[in-house]
Amino acid sequence: MADAFATLKTREEAVIMRTYGRYPLAVSRAQGSRLFDLEGRQYVDLLAGIAVCNLGHCHPEVAEVVCRQARELVHVSNLFYQAEQVELAERLLSTSHCGKAFFCNSGAEANEGAIKLARRFMREVRGREAFEIITLSGSFHGRTLATLTATGQDKIKHGFAPLPEGFVTVPFGDLDAVRATMTNKTAGVLIEIVQGEGGVNPLPGDYVRGLAALCREKGVLFMVDEIQTGMCRTGKFWAFQHHEVTPDIFTCAKALANGLPMGALLATDEVAAGFVPGSHATTFGGGALLSAAAVKVVEIMRRDRLDERARRVGDYAMGLFTDLMRTYPDKIAAVRGLGLMIGIELSFPGQSVWRELLARGFVVNLTQDKVLRLLPPLTIPREDLALFASALGMVLGEL
Repeated sequence: MADAFATLKTREEAVIMRTYGRYPLAVSRAQGSRLFDLEGRQYVDLLAGIAVCNLGHCHPEVAEVVCRQARELVHVSNLFYQAEQVELAERLLSTSHCGKAFFCNSGAEANEGAIKLARRFMREVRGREAFEIITLSGSFHGRTLATLTATGQDKIKHGFAPLPEGFVTVPFGDLDAVRATMTNKTAGVLIEIVQGEGGVNPLPGDYVRGLAALCREKGVLFMVDEIQTGMCRTGKFWAFQHHEVTPDIFTCAKALANGLPMGALLATDEVAAGFVPGSHATTFGGGALLSAAAVKVVEIMRRDRLDERARRVGDYAMGLFTDLMRTYPDKIAAVRGLGLMIGIELSFPGQSVWRELLARGFVVNLTQDKVLRLLPPLTIPREDLALFASALGMVLGEL
């Protein structure tokens, strides 16, 4: 362990709460699809800050906008009209069927806002005492008390009881279970099109379309968490667009400002009427600096057709990893994903493989103990993916 890293690690342990199981790596700078440690060694980044830096690290056009905006207007609060926020809403809404946006600071806040909007819409607009939100096993929606309760993984709830009421979790992919769980108290159903933290598990298209139809039939809001899947990650601007469904509410964050903290809640005009002045708010959400950065992010994504690139390069990567699975059928149990959101499930606990890949200069995530999760920048060169596939093949071959 290098002295500089050891010193930083000691300092961190003295002052930061122990909430993160950090990688044995300190990053000093980043560019494109490369990270650099304190000693100047470079790593191929296949994580992008957990699906955040979709344009790659330190994109020069975004950096220029941030520097320019920081000299003009950073923050005044949402008591004031701000052109940057309005332009962002216009651009973001133009990518979907929704009519109104609310800006916040994170994915958890966006999902919290979606839950509040669903409940308030049902009570104040439809006049129904409906407040329950149905979610799926294996899901992940955030770490606030409400969103961790909505999450379909018990491990993140340990120690936080009593949890808020009004959430019901049903088995992944079981439409009959959703139907059986719906009551006159059901306000909405919240899903991820691809469960990321749950192990990169895409929902079957027939299930998604059936769920949307069931929600319409029962007068329940169809809600989609696009925190990880949105902003071109899966090969469409929004993952729900693969299945030609139109959520009443959907959320995004992570890649919205390419590394700056921003989230958004989008809803149809009808459902957005559930909020009125004073019913929901945030101090920092949609500030001029972050909005200006996000405007540039959306502009670049559409100009460079990064949704199409994610699909093409994702298909290429899936081909590489499927070939690896054929070579090592006893070591790779499955390869799955959508666009550049890919999971390589090993047939054994993957900690040793993950560590060896890091030692060879490749940053990936290990989730659910066995799944190597890849969320690279959407701008990543194909050569980087080929290098990773070769390295993974060598690591598996040496086991």
